[in-house]
Amino acid sequence: MRAALDRAYAAGLWLACLCLVAIAVLVLVQVAGRLIDRLAMAMGAAPLQIAVPSLAEIGGFLLVAASCLALAGTLQQGGHVRVTMITGALPAAAGRIVTLLAIATAAGLAIWASWHSGLQALDSWQFNSLSFGIVKIPLWLPQGAMTSGLGLLAVALVDAFVTLLSGGVPGFLAAEQQSDLGAE
Repeated sequence: MRAALDRAYAAGLWLACLCLVAIAVLVLVQVAGRLIDRLAMAMGAAPLQIAVPSLAEIGGFLLVAASCLALAGTLQQGGHVRVTMITGALPAAAGRIVTLLAIATAAGLAIWASWHSGLQALDSWQFNSLSFGIVKIPLWLPQGAMTSGLGLLAVALVDAFVTLLSGGVPGFLAAEQQSDLGAE
């Protein structure tokens, strides 16, 4: 089970990376198109008018997908900002309880956000809602990516909660401890 969860978190990170690469490629095509058009006009030729329609909208959708899909993997690697001043100042048992409460609260919020994001995506799919740009994109696609990322975060938080509750060390704490050891 541990290996499957770790693969799922890594897959989310890879998909987020692909979204960012797609943004970079689309922007590169747009910039190259403008440069080619200016060069053509400077040489007296007609511009080719290479452009990516709805680039801002597509880029925004990809950025939301990348941000959400990376949440679980970033949590596992200890990349989320956590304020550990309180838990560090408490006795170990009390710090563990505070961490459990924080994880439980975050898991509850992630489950709630996933559920409502999923309902919104389902609504968009049922009503065939489309984006407003030149390129009509079914809104359930970016909303589905967002829901997937939020759902994966919820799984990662529940995973961390169960691991901590059973006496283990969740991935984010192990990563923090390892980075603390490396800093010394």
